[in-house]
Parts: sequence; C-alpha cells; structure tokens
Amino acid sequence: MTADEPAVETVESVSGTGVPVRGNDVDTDQIIPARFLKVVTFDGLGQFAFHDVRFTDDDEPKDHPFNEDRFRDASVLVVNSNFGCGSSREHAPQALKRWGIDAIVGESFAEIFAGNCLALGVPTVTADADAVEALQDYVDANPDAEISVDVADETVTYGDREVDATVDDAQRRALVDGVWDTTALLKSNAEAVAETARSLPYVESATATGAGEVTER
Repeated sequence: MTADEPAVETVESVSGTGVPVRGNDVDTDQIIPARFLKVVTFDGLGQFAFHDVRFTDDDEPKDHPFNEDRFRDASVLVVNSNFGCGSSREHAPQALKRWGIDAIVGESFAEIFAGNCLALGVPTVTADADAVEALQDYVDANPDAEISVDVADETVTYGDREVDATVDDAQRRALVDGVWDTTALLKSNAEAVAETARSLPYVESATATGAGEVTER
C-alpha cells in the first residue's frame, strides 16, 4: 500500500458514553421519518434522528433521551429487541452515525438494519434482556460513564461489570479484519483491481504498444 492509498479501517472495539432508547420494535420510520429520505446526501441527517418522537407537530421538544444534554455526546446506543425493523432504508443507521453513534448494544436487531450498520462500521452487539436493561439503567444513572464494546472479544464493559455479548460471526470478522468498508478495500488494492480488469477479455482497456503509443482493444 502506498502513502496515497487509503488505509482500511478495522473496528475491534468502541468506547464512549451511552444513551438509552427503550422500547421493543423501534422501526426505521421512528429512527428517521420518511420525509427526510429526499436528501441528496446523508450530510446533516443526524439532526433528524428520532425526529417525530422527539418533537411535537409544533416542533416543541418531547421527553426523549436524544433531547437531553447529558446524552449529547454519547456514542454507544443501548436499545431493546427488534431494533431497526420496518423498511430497509439505509438512512436510519446513517442518521444515527451522523448523530454520533459508533456502536449499538441491544437485545436483537432487524437483519437488514444490522447489515446497513455494518456498511458504516457500526457494530450491532446483542446481549440478553436482563443485561441490556441493567446497562440502560446504569447509563441513565451515570450518563458520563464510559461504556466499552469489545467487538473482537464479544464483551461489553461498564463500571465494574463485564457482560458477555454476541456479535454475528460474519460481522465480527468483517469489522476486526477491516473488510467492512468495501470502497476503501477496493481503493487500497487499486493496482490489483486494475490488473484483474486488464486480464478480462470483456473489459476494454488501454494497452501500451510502444514508446508513448497507446491503443484501445
């Protein structure tokens, strides 16, 4: 890899303060309402995360963790079961990532949502219901405490407790080995990709035939 080629990022662990969002079956429309899907890019989408459950029709704030200053800098989201169900919109994890979420711990996740999170390098880590509820209570009482999510060892550590967690095998390998970001992976192996392309008979390429002379085949 040359100095100009991007490094492939690995995600072995994530640490930060937590924010609890309670409730089962929190769907993608709650995470990011459909009217915000019209954006050309994902930039700025974070401010609309959970918008309709955070604000009234008159834009008055409701009682929601994402509205509380004590959770403003949180990077570990703690949720319950079947989080991210509903539509397959990739805007949901994009909004959470841009709000500042780097890892999500919960009882269970919708499969497509978890896959969309993986594409952003955001691990979705599962633990049993009692462990998740205890973590949510701890975060609620200790908003400045650090939560450590170890993807490689499949543990969640907070205070003096270490919780056994589960990371989907394919997700764990992709994050730990740094193959979750396919775009960066291709860029970091640009010459190998180009060499493979040149060897394919159905891909047009420029072939040098002499000093400075190039022809298309």
